[in-house]
Amino acid sequence: MDTSSPAVLVNGELLPMHVGKRVRAVIQVLRSDGSGTVTGKSTDGQQIFVKGHPPAPLSTFVEVIGIADSNQSVRADIWTNFGDVFDTQGYNHICQLANGEYKHLFI
Repeated sequence: MDTSSPAVLVNGELLPMHVGKRVRAVIQVLRSDGSGTVTGKSTDGQQIFVKGHPPAPLSTFVEVIGIADSNQSVRADIWTNFGDVFDTQGYNHICQLANGEYKHLFI
């Protein structure tokens, strides 16, 4: 597996193209099973599973960095809570940038 940096920013659509590589994703946390798996919504609205050791408590919006270990999951070694700084409007703006005319900057 490729564990080098920098990590590629991915969404649910791009994740399958980067399996085995270091990736970053911004997710909206939907739920956590309490044992290290977090279900989140990526910037394109698709579901992503993140495995690892999340900080407690998790904020609504989280950036994760780790290895894409399947088409729908990331094994994260870095978790960053955005807390209240990253509101829904800011998240939607990031989604538009990552999935719209500036998509090439995130790949």
